[in-house]
Amino acid sequence: MKYLQSHIKINKEIPKNIALLLIENSEKYSKKNVFSYYESEAWINVQWKDFFNKILLTATHLKSYGFEEGSKMLIYSPNCLEMLIMELAVMAMGGTAIPIFAYFKKDTANMLIQFCDADFATIYGEFQYTQLAENLPLKKIFYIKDELQLDKKYRHYTPFSTLIQEDIKADKQVLNINAKGDSSCLNMYTSGTMGKPKCVQLSHTNILSQQVAMSYIWDIDSSDRFLSYLPWHHSFGGIFELFAALYNGTSYHLEPSYGKDIPSILLNWQKIKPTVFFSVPKVYNALVEVANNNIEIEKDFFHSQLKFVFTAAAPLPDRIAQEFIKRKIKIMEGWGLTETSPCCTIAESDNGRETGVVGFPIPGVDIRLDDLGEIQVKGLNVMKGYYNNEEINKETFTEDGWFKTGDIGEITPKGLKLITRKDRIFKLSNGEKVIPTDIEKLIESKCCYIAYSLVYGSGKEYPVAILFPNKKLLEHPNYELTPNEGCFCPRSLSELKKCLTGCLYQANDEIKQKFSKIKIAAIIDSELNMDDNTLTPSLKASPKNIINKYFEKIKKLYNNQIPFDKDIYVIVLDNQLKKPMNYGEN
Repeated sequence: MKYLQSHIKINKEIPKNIALLLIENSEKYSKKNVFSYYESEAWINVQWKDFFNKILLTATHLKSYGFEEGSKMLIYSPNCLEMLIMELAVMAMGGTAIPIFAYFKKDTANMLIQFCDADFATIYGEFQYTQLAENLPLKKIFYIKDELQLDKKYRHYTPFSTLIQEDIKADKQVLNINAKGDSSCLNMYTSGTMGKPKCVQLSHTNILSQQVAMSYIWDIDSSDRFLSYLPWHHSFGGIFELFAALYNGTSYHLEPSYGKDIPSILLNWQKIKPTVFFSVPKVYNALVEVANNNIEIEKDFFHSQLKFVFTAAAPLPDRIAQEFIKRKIKIMEGWGLTETSPCCTIAESDNGRETGVVGFPIPGVDIRLDDLGEIQVKGLNVMKGYYNNEEINKETFTEDGWFKTGDIGEITPKGLKLITRKDRIFKLSNGEKVIPTDIEKLIESKCCYIAYSLVYGSGKEYPVAILFPNKKLLEHPNYELTPNEGCFCPRSLSELKKCLTGCLYQANDEIKQKFSKIKIAAIIDSELNMDDNTLTPSLKASPKNIINKYFEKIKKLYNNQIPFDKDIYVIVLDNQLKKPMNYGEN
């Protein structure tokens, strides 16, 4: 076993539970803004005093409806003030909040609602209402948008607005200030990148210990301003960022486009001037591209009060990172999983950057590698276990209590380095092991017109790749974005096939092991999406579901007599294989 530990020991007291944190902050920051949202072309500010009062009123009303310690509230809504009030009221009462992606379609939404055994539910509006089955075993459903037209299903529907009416006295006694730190308060579904999602049980201590640990690493206080869009059903936004704001008494501004509109982000960036920002590489890339093409936007974006930017989900491209570094704005990159609340390690820009290195453990977190290189984690941030899944729980924890992440890594002088997911590694028919993620990253780095790639070859003689184009970019080529000289910016899939052939040969040249080189690649005339679960709500590719959907096409790539198929463009990279005729050219 190889071990990696933080050199910092936690000597600060961790709040016992969410209720005590809210009580303390409502008194300490009474007249400070805690939350702001954009409505009617203006920012509406909510002070801690009023915010806490709405939480108390909601909790008091919930009790009258039979909600009690141990009850579960499923929340099916996009980020909004009402969702936050409901979630915190539930957690502070000693119940469990269960947020799910706001736009799951009917089958997925109802499956998740029933699996978690929720007693109550909160939905946002018309879309969520139309997705719900009529026979769900729920005591009551609250809806946030009052204009919802109820025409069927539950007689138990109640508008959220009734929960914050002052028709009863808000009672602090309804909060469970004695809730044990290890009791569940948040159940969060994983993104399901490898198949069916799992329901992670997180406790008060899981969430709050993370914030105490991070207080040793970053400089956040009540004077800071967040401009935020990350969804709360996902651990990066709903645990790490959100509770960083709540724990430190900062002002949290909900970005009105939910991060989907770059001009909106930049417009509100100018107004709010966030001092810290949490995002993913795709959004940073778009923001920096716009800022670098407009002097005024550049000045506002890289403003002097911006302390640091935080990135997760994937490494920040070096050319984007350098834009912050040269302006002396710190970059923090985090790694972790929903099961670890979520952050385990931090890499900082002033330590130097190295691809795949995610840094050192945060205080209170220990990391070790087993003999196969799987990363294991131990600490107060590690989940209680998956709900209603004892078989997987037994597989997920070692006999001495360490959580097995499923990630393969190595320990370097600059910290932990990620290699791949354990279950993505496959063996060829000759027994050689292939790490597909390395090849996928290489292919995607060669061509910005490829949105996703997937390498397959388990039990086969050689690996193949299926590629999914960035159709928006093909329709509107960006000549400045093209990374490699010689790329003529294709405008169609047939042009992409011709252009990509050279890039794939280059990629193969960079693959050291001969057995790992791609012999056939296929551009699929399709896009991954959430409707068929080939994309997760966090826009990650789901390899298992992609393979299941396109398995018949993948099988054809091993045929050596590949038949014509109108929605596939095949590139043969090994001269010993027979090339298809007229393949995808009509």
